[in-house]
Amino acid sequence: MKILVTGAKGQVGSEIKSLSKSFDAEFIFTDLAELDITNKEGILNLFKEHDFDYCINCVAYTAVDNAEENQIISTAVNAKGVQNLAEACEKIGATLIHISSDYVYHNEVNRPLKETDPTEPKGVYASTKLQGDFAALNYNKSIILRTSWVYSSFGNNFVKSMIKYGTERDSLNIVFDQIGTPTYARMLAENILIIINHCEAGNAHYGVFNFSNEGVCSWYDFALEIFRIKGITCNVKPILSKDYPTPAQRPPFSVMDKSKIKETYNLNIPHWRDSLNDCLNLIINSEKSEQ
Repeated sequence: MKILVTGAKGQVGSEIKSLSKSFDAEFIFTDLAELDITNKEGILNLFKEHDFDYCINCVAYTAVDNAEENQIISTAVNAKGVQNLAEACEKIGATLIHISSDYVYHNEVNRPLKETDPTEPKGVYASTKLQGDFAALNYNKSIILRTSWVYSSFGNNFVKSMIKYGTERDSLNIVFDQIGTPTYARMLAENILIIINHCEAGNAHYGVFNFSNEGVCSWYDFALEIFRIKGITCNVKPILSKDYPTPAQRPPFSVMDKSKIKETYNLNIPHWRDSLNDCLNLIINSEKSEQ
């Protein structure tokens, strides 16, 4: 089994790389320096060189606010790049596993979102991610994983920002009217590999699946829990989204129903607090080893 992982230096790609040593497959890890997914010819050449069984696409233009002024690059990466990968996979019959976003929903259902719910993306990032979903779905062996609030011990993310600012400042203002579920990138990576094992066993199911940790919280709640586990004494003040304006509109409610993926692939998904504790323990242990 040969697996291509694009965006290998990102959060999910880094977690897959960390887990790959104990997974029975040959992995090819690429980042922008090795493979630009907006370059169709480059992708086709790589796929000719390697007869991949799976392509896990971890590449995305995720600078949500910057995307408002960079629609061309956001479209190239989040939409056209996915189309290029899907077409390359189709040529050799490889399975495409593509990571998408809760931003594509952004509706007013106000209950856990299902894969069959309408999509109403607001802003360039959200729109281009949905275009990428459509591109992937044009190929019948694509698995699209819509996830939310991703963090990891790798890269830059909300957890690391809170640790940094929480130790530097006496107080922080964090929005409390955006509700969702944090997703630990390592937990997502582990379950992607579980899904591949199911596919190898003849239990492949394609299409769109929601995936995040279990549970519900606001960004305010998330920050409080980070500080509690880390022992950071910073005064966290809840504010409304209107008091922290951003170029791109954030989904006010993006809690997702994971029933479909849990039943289809027999997944046991942990609560977000448990995964956060796992991630912070890694960070704490890493800090101790550096002292």
